[in-house]
Amino acid sequence: MITTTTEKKITTGFERPPTADRLDDSNAVARKLTDRKRILVGFDLGTNASCVLAGSADAKDLAVSKIIPTVVGYAREGLVDGIIANNATTLIGEDALNHRLQLKMIAPLADGIIADASAAKDFIKRVRAVIDPTGLAEIRAVVGVPANAADPAREDIRVCAAGVFDRVLLIPEPFLAALGFRDDARLGQPAYVDPVTNSLFIDIGGGTSDLCLIQGFFPSADDQISLPFAGDAIDKLIEDELRRTYPNNGLSRSTIRQIKEQHSYVGPIRKPIDVKVLIGGKSHTLDLGEVIGRACNQLLDKIYPALTTLIARASSESVAQLLQNIVVTGGGSCIRGFDTVLQQRLTADGFEGPKVRLAGQDYKRFVAVGALKAARSAREDQWQHLLS
Repeated sequence: MITTTTEKKITTGFERPPTADRLDDSNAVARKLTDRKRILVGFDLGTNASCVLAGSADAKDLAVSKIIPTVVGYAREGLVDGIIANNATTLIGEDALNHRLQLKMIAPLADGIIADASAAKDFIKRVRAVIDPTGLAEIRAVVGVPANAADPAREDIRVCAAGVFDRVLLIPEPFLAALGFRDDARLGQPAYVDPVTNSLFIDIGGGTSDLCLIQGFFPSADDQISLPFAGDAIDKLIEDELRRTYPNNGLSRSTIRQIKEQHSYVGPIRKPIDVKVLIGGKSHTLDLGEVIGRACNQLLDKIYPALTTLIARASSESVAQLLQNIVVTGGGSCIRGFDTVLQQRLTADGFEGPKVRLAGQDYKRFVAVGALKAARSAREDQWQHLLS
């Protein structure tokens, strides 16, 4: 007989032992974890900008495709109520840049690796919220890392992703760029040269310039070279030169980066390159042709010996085809003349018929595209579990 009151719990006369209840609870939790929606992520965690692509593991469509400036802003003390929407105290990306006057701005990465672990964790948390606003899905992310990234640098990424992503797989960025650059629809066509089969990728980012032999398999340490000289280093060279030539110019690093991106080139010095800037609220015209040219040529001078080193490491059977498939990607691929001058140097040094080409305007997404492809093809035993 079942009796009920408003003050006593329902009884049936057949009470289950507490251990059975605990087993049911644990089974329910296990079922809930198993039933979680799984989202796969390709994540290019860049020094200046990050790209995130995400989609359900059960579909090929993209649910998220975003390029996010890699910056975190923390609200300054004494900030007036309502200045920032919802009185948020931590912002990332464009939201942070739009409120830079009210925030303390932190760059989580420097030279391609994590420089501020706390800011990097906050950045990844908010990227997770973009991917899965519910916070309930299982997130598996393939993250690009600089070529030959040392164990401490890789561990820093794992630590910052722990408790945010459920599982990760870390893969060198140039390899992912080749995978992303690959046109899967043209595979098997006689005229199509598959970049993943035999190529050499030069990925010039903000913090590092990474070079990698791509020959159809996961690259070894000898197949990769990473240089801690890239876009940020060029910005610093231009900034230092401007301080000597135009003291107290007051130009921010952000402004200098914009000038570089608009006027960068390699090869013979071009003069004049007149650039209009605001200094102290007044318009000035600066001749920056020599300054920009010298800085960008230093990048070329550092990349060229690394390139020839990797060519020398390729097998004699593969090198002829390899020389036909040298691809420059990343932000540095936008430097005018970079492919042409690099090819001219190889030819002048006696390399047979080299061909250097640019990856194209979609360079910002190639690493993330390759990372998502890798996520969709990864075996279960390749994923690394992350515990908070």
